[in-house]
Amino acid sequence: MGTGREAALTALTACRRLDAWSDGSLKAACRELDRREAALAARLTYGVLQNRALLDHYLDAFCTQPFESLEPFIRDVLRLGAYQILYMDRVPDSAAVDESVELVKRKKRQRASGMVNAVLRRLSREKAVLPPVPSESPVEGMSLRYSHPRWLVERLAALLGEEETEAFLSRNNESVPTVIQRNSLRCTPEELAERLAADGALIEPHPWMPECWLLSGGGSLEAMYAFQKGWFQVQDAAAKAAVLASGVKPGDRVLDVCAAPGGKSFAAAMAMEDRGEIIAGDIHRHKLALIEKGAERLGLTCIQPALADGRQFREEWLEGFDVVLCDVPCSGLGIIRKKPDIRYKDPAQLAGLPRVQRAILENAGRYVKPGGVLLYATCTVLPEENEEITADFLSRRPEFALEPFRLPGLDGENGGSITLWPQRHGTDGFYICRMRRS
Repeated sequence: MGTGREAALTALTACRRLDAWSDGSLKAACRELDRREAALAARLTYGVLQNRALLDHYLDAFCTQPFESLEPFIRDVLRLGAYQILYMDRVPDSAAVDESVELVKRKKRQRASGMVNAVLRRLSREKAVLPPVPSESPVEGMSLRYSHPRWLVERLAALLGEEETEAFLSRNNESVPTVIQRNSLRCTPEELAERLAADGALIEPHPWMPECWLLSGGGSLEAMYAFQKGWFQVQDAAAKAAVLASGVKPGDRVLDVCAAPGGKSFAAAMAMEDRGEIIAGDIHRHKLALIEKGAERLGLTCIQPALADGRQFREEWLEGFDVVLCDVPCSGLGIIRKKPDIRYKDPAQLAGLPRVQRAILENAGRYVKPGGVLLYATCTVLPEENEEITADFLSRRPEFALEPFRLPGLDGENGGSITLWPQRHGTDGFYICRMRRS
């Protein structure tokens, strides 16, 4: 059995070399670890990813050669050691240094062990007088201090202003509570709380979203009795808000265009009391199994997975649905707090997303019955993936119009669309737009 530090190094290596997502890489790396070591691995992996640019800035000051010139593996080891020294008070600096040196040796990099030891020991001695963060401009300072790419900070500052941009960036680097939705078809709130307590977990009501709860403790969710019995699903309040905004009700025929792994289909089925029909479409065949498995666990029978490309028209679905949910592929910039590695994706890879989003929304609109609802959603905050997409669609499809909706706990009615923000609403960054077909 390995250690949490080894698992964190493995996960960081996978993110760097394979362009893998941190959550999946971490899960694989921690498969053989006990609860304590797995928790350490998670803290280290996410901590390094959240603070990588700032850690690199500090480490560069204590290296005898440019930090970026070091072997990528060595950079990751130094980042892990530096994070422990600077952010983990319960880990003695000496342990952080010694364990980092051991990581290098176990990976047959003995020649680098002396350098790792020297750099981290110097960082430990001088951490009270760290090199300042450059402050030539607010954007540059925030970019480095919160380890977000400059291009993103510039975009956010133009949208939100400097003060709120900093609040957004700061929130992205904080720990994120686990939000669960109770399966009202299987248990009462009291039964859920009692059962989770028996597994060492605690829940408290979400500040504003009904039937959502903040969960803490208890270890692995998948090992909990309540999870195995389908008493809850993990789902951020923003995702549930999208389902509520759609207005699904018992007896409806619903299409979830880009459904995998199925969270919104499950939330819709619960809102529908498992009465009606939900077709959960996805382009990836292997992901349909996730939807089937989740529906079975939750005891939901109205969900029918279907292999489908959201961009390609299906004649048999023409004007066939009361509600069409369209949560399209996006940049994911609203969920950086959960997937910190998103911030390091090449922005050039994002340029083609609006074209895909327009194609999916245009096709999805053909499936809505007259009088039905088309719900467009993303987990990003950029206008070119949100408001600009829906505005373009509405300009070409006069039979659709924005329809105001209310969300519980949020004051007032919106004009048919809303962007939820981590720093404002305590949720993922999420765009929701409700359109009614005449």
